[in-house]
Amino acid sequence: MHQSMHQLSPFTCRRLSQLPRLTSVWECDRRSLAAGAHPFSDSSESAQGDCIMWADSLQGVVRGLSVVPQETGHEAIVRTLIQAIESPQGGGEPARPRKVVVCDREIQFFLRGALQDLDIPVEHAPTLPVIDEVFQKLRAPALPEIKLPEAFEATLLEKAALLWQAAPWEYLSEQEILAIELNRWEINTLYLSVLGLAGMEYGLLFYRDLDSLKQFRHKLMNSEDLSEDMQQAFLEQNCLFINFNPTDDVIPLPLPSGAMRITPSNIAKASRAVEYEFGSLHPLEGLRSQLAEEEAASLIVVLEALHRFFKKHDISIEDFALQNITSRFRVPNPAAETKLAGPINIPVKVSTLPDVSAVFLEETLGPPLPLDMAPLIDDSVPEGALIMLGSHPNKTLEPLREIERIHYQSFLTPPETLPSERSQWPVLTIQTTRPKAKQLLQKIQQEGGIQSICFNPGNDPMSGQIFQVGLLQTQAGNLHLFNEYEINVASDIRHLEKWAIGSAQNDHCCGCIIATGATGAQKGHPTIREVVAFFEVQEKAPEELGLAPLVMSYALD
Repeated sequence: MHQSMHQLSPFTCRRLSQLPRLTSVWECDRRSLAAGAHPFSDSSESAQGDCIMWADSLQGVVRGLSVVPQETGHEAIVRTLIQAIESPQGGGEPARPRKVVVCDREIQFFLRGALQDLDIPVEHAPTLPVIDEVFQKLRAPALPEIKLPEAFEATLLEKAALLWQAAPWEYLSEQEILAIELNRWEINTLYLSVLGLAGMEYGLLFYRDLDSLKQFRHKLMNSEDLSEDMQQAFLEQNCLFINFNPTDDVIPLPLPSGAMRITPSNIAKASRAVEYEFGSLHPLEGLRSQLAEEEAASLIVVLEALHRFFKKHDISIEDFALQNITSRFRVPNPAAETKLAGPINIPVKVSTLPDVSAVFLEETLGPPLPLDMAPLIDDSVPEGALIMLGSHPNKTLEPLREIERIHYQSFLTPPETLPSERSQWPVLTIQTTRPKAKQLLQKIQQEGGIQSICFNPGNDPMSGQIFQVGLLQTQAGNLHLFNEYEINVASDIRHLEKWAIGSAQNDHCCGCIIATGATGAQKGHPTIREVVAFFEVQEKAPEELGLAPLVMSYALD
């Protein structure tokens, strides 16, 4: 298996290839936009960026749009294409183009290499009519800059930077709701929904009442025509919001629990890395980008209370939002010296809403798993790793048990019958880079080692595709997905059949090797020098692990 750093992973190719192919041609280009001359630019004179656009030339619509720093590589073009295919702008249906057209030879050659496994032709044309028209409109005079209430602007931006630094979307999904009781400035309780767990959009939605949130989610889950119904549902929400728009091609990592020390220097860095968009949605008012003074003051108090809440509690723990957790804080009144003057400190209560979160999670993800079903983890094996099912005589594996630098694990549960000295072992080999191999080994060690290997059947009800999922079970009980094997792919079937025969002949005793060298001369053929770990494991049937056939589901954007 050969995987270039400029090619999509097999997982991504399989996922995208399952989507329908349109008859239309998509145009793509990357153009520099001068600061201040377009709606996406930073207000500072020195800030400049490139706008990447994917447009459907038949329908005349933009499917993908992103703004990146000028020094960002062409990989960003492919990332924007994937968004255009799976989550198109304007709520269109996920689909692939028949072919794509670009006017830049360098982009053409790059895309030809990156998209070769998707069977999407990349052609050159001197002009791109749809994209030219869109960029002409973007260069129209920008709307006047919308300012926050002057008395609260600096403090509000400072508090927003604290939340950007805390990055709650690393741990909380939009279904996991927090309540913030304010009882000030005609606001009783705000209900927080955090956007950003999927890594697409980062934001905080503060619903003024719980019914508005429930109604929006109900329409989201039950709408048949997302493009039309969702626009109306969006405008009917009743909430304040903050959107975080990164100005760099880097996503912030949350600080370690207990180490969330925010300094003026950190805040300044955070402010430079992101642009903040504040506003309000109301069923009668629609979208409003200006904040009233009372709303700005409310958000300052709420953001400070949330910052303290995230600092006090470890939100990274499993099922945090499903536990009853409440904290009370006294937050300085930012309006104490304005016409909104009131008490010096404002009492605020922040709490989880386990019952509400549980209902929302079940609506989105389905019923909770039985307690005896192990968690399925699909991101442990490094992206781009080579996954190989092979067979090795016992004598070639013996040195792996004796070399001190190689981590060796004998059977965690000794099998009833041990293989003979002349036996042939089926071995799963995961070959990646040295740093990623060490990370994978460390994760497995933390879970007590590998207990067994299992191949579990599954299907995709939308495409009708049937597949086998390769799983590693650790002693901690977790199941780590290492590959998917499609039943209608001859090479996948051949590898699975050879594995099954070898496992049966070896009393279901197998091996797992973690190796380095995925980008070197030994790529696809690791030697003893590249091996960093060898595990003796048993193959288990899905029934022995209590697994039912898997059914692929699709998360809503």
